[in-house]
Amino acid sequence: MGRTLIVARLALRDLRRRPAQALLLVIAVAAAATTLTLGLLVRDAAGAPWQRTRAATAAPDAVATVPDAASLRSLAHADGVAEAGRPQPTLSTSLRTKNAQVNAVVQGRDTVPAGIDRPYVTAGRWLSPGTAVVERAFAGALRVRPGDRIALAGRDFRVAGIAVTAARAPYPSAAPGLVWLTRADTARLASATAAGGAKTRWTVPLRLADPAAAPAFAAAHPGVRPAQDIGAYATSELHLANGALLGGTWALAILAGLCVALLVGARLAEQGRRVGLLKAAGATPALVTAVLMAEHLALALAAGVLGLLAGWAVSPALTGPNAGLLGTGTAPAPTPGTAAAVLLAALAVTAAATAVPALRGARTSTALALTEPLRGPGRRSRLVAPSGRLPVPLLLGVRVAARRPRRTVLAALSTAVTVAMVVAALALHRDVARKDAGAAGPDFVPGAGNPATERIGEIVLVLSLALLLLAAVNAVLTAWTTSLDTARPAALTRALGATPGQVTAGLAAAQLLPAAVAAVAGVPLGLLVHRAALALGGGRTGAGVPAAWLAGVVPAALLAIAVLTAVPVRRAATRPVARVLSG
Repeated sequence: MGRTLIVARLALRDLRRRPAQALLLVIAVAAAATTLTLGLLVRDAAGAPWQRTRAATAAPDAVATVPDAASLRSLAHADGVAEAGRPQPTLSTSLRTKNAQVNAVVQGRDTVPAGIDRPYVTAGRWLSPGTAVVERAFAGALRVRPGDRIALAGRDFRVAGIAVTAARAPYPSAAPGLVWLTRADTARLASATAAGGAKTRWTVPLRLADPAAAPAFAAAHPGVRPAQDIGAYATSELHLANGALLGGTWALAILAGLCVALLVGARLAEQGRRVGLLKAAGATPALVTAVLMAEHLALALAAGVLGLLAGWAVSPALTGPNAGLLGTGTAPAPTPGTAAAVLLAALAVTAAATAVPALRGARTSTALALTEPLRGPGRRSRLVAPSGRLPVPLLLGVRVAARRPRRTVLAALSTAVTVAMVVAALALHRDVARKDAGAAGPDFVPGAGNPATERIGEIVLVLSLALLLLAAVNAVLTAWTTSLDTARPAALTRALGATPGQVTAGLAAAQLLPAAVAAVAGVPLGLLVHRAALALGGGRTGAGVPAAWLAGVVPAALLAIAVLTAVPVRRAATRPVARVLSG
């Protein structure tokens, strides 16, 4: 108990002395934890609205659409069919409201509830002669409510109600949209449209002896669609959101790990004397490692909890079902498994980034820790002669970057990952724009938007903000860490005649030189990420990214890094020379 108390007190005191660094670490880990929470909550919520809608509407296990009564009789007596509902006359026609004109599918239904496929009325009431009921997602796109008037093939109907069904995917996943009329009204509408070539087909809901066998039954009977297929279309938005969020979590986890590694490296370099004092006072390497690990794991745990709560708070914007399905209207609560996964991921990323430098610092000899930083900078003799021919700012930049090759690689990797994800987001934005353009036509309500593409846009925005936040934290940490390491070399350089402006330019070059290489490499990497995402989503061809957009990504990234690192770089270059050299 005494050992645990010592570790806790030392870790807490160190955190209180460095609140800004602690805040940066919390931001980095919390951003990744928030995205992971969103992905897991979307995954958990994807199937619930569909199952709720199936239960409320007495959904069939399969739906058959055939051209004649003979085919209906054959299906009703096919092997595996336990019950067949009453055939429903179905035809396509035009629909006009005060806001739009679009194609629609009209289905004739009884005025009394059916035993199979019973649409659930969410507003208004069910059918009566001379009235219509509109599928809810389609009604939302048309902006119609109970009491409004619509015209089908020129015939006027009053909207009696709005309903949902699980026998057909909601609009716009299934287009045209669906409208229900009474059987008599449907027959009159069919007679009026027959002269124009419109043909009536028949839809029959089927209850199977083995619902799980519906895909096999559909494969053996043309015109039959299984409930599993309908459900996949109905919940495609949430599954797409889940895949995008969980995929983006990997990039965020990498960036969060880089943030932690940079922060830990800087703090250990700054705390070399503290480690020596702990060991001189009798602390074992294990105790020193425990102190260094404890403070970062405590921050990671707090960041994990913060990310879990933030993801839960934001989740309703992404987990809400399509308007054609029944939702609860509340945010899905994280399950114990989800909470454990998020917290363990936050701790794992932090522990992986902290373990190596903590162990290395703990194993440093007491005398060396008391007199020098935990790890002296490396010297690259092969770069000394070539860099001597460079202008002073570039000479300083190259040598500063070469002193800490591991940190330079980490910073470059952060830039490459960020640029790659920005390029992938731009490509995805182009895909969404092309999909929206492809959804235009007589089967789609003009200007109504597409819930699937709107949800993709929301996901891209969430991931982009999180990625840019972590990239900014990484850039600031890299510049701050470099300023700590170069305090004495920069002071010596100024003592030998270099101006503060030259030192500032040199330190800026140390950030921008590796960032430029990484940003250029991130462009093709982002295109590969986008192509891989398309392959996982079904092998579709993307719209591509204009060359002008790609050409602008690299200078934009370098400009952002220059702005973010300006303050720590300038401070490092303008410190009093005498104070630094005598410290």
